[in-house]
Amino acid sequence: MARPKEFDRDAALAKALQVFWAKGYEGASTGDLLKGMKIGRQSMYDTFGDKQALYLECLHCYHKLDNKNFFDHLGDNPSPLEVLHGFLAIFTRRSEAENAMGCMSINAITAYGQTKPEVKALALNTADRVEAMLARLIEAAQKTGELDNSVDADVASRFVYAALQGLTVRAQAGASRGELADVADFTIKALKAMR
Repeated sequence: MARPKEFDRDAALAKALQVFWAKGYEGASTGDLLKGMKIGRQSMYDTFGDKQALYLECLHCYHKLDNKNFFDHLGDNPSPLEVLHGFLAIFTRRSEAENAMGCMSINAITAYGQTKPEVKALALNTADRVEAMLARLIEAAQKTGELDNSVDADVASRFVYAALQGLTVRAQAGASRGELADVADFTIKALKAMR
């Protein structure tokens, strides 16, 4: 007879994600993780492996969640430039607690991108997906006449993605909604001025 499941793996993983997201890899102790997941040490090792293996699995979950939140936001707005602006201004709509959580992806790539190939690959894959979506929005804005047709959509998408990453860091550092809105507005103005 099979041994009954002792805990909900997905629920425990979601709790571990919250701990890592709030405290970072170095700041989250094994005790913090066990307390958050409400499981024992041996259960953690048997189910997820060591702290690093758990972190990588949480990072995968974070990427799926973060991408879904951003892509869900796009909606059916007829103005691609307004959609792009809304994408950048997401931090002005989040709570201070959400903004303070920062971006696990940026934190991970900054800390481990060159030493952990799996972290680097995950971050680059996400960057590629987001930049491709941004390039599509920029091309759509060119078709509607909101942006000049001479703008290189790929270069412009990297510019917007870099602004988005900067906004993420600023939001985590406690920048005001007004400051974050100003950067989002300026990024769109800079796109409009590109030739």
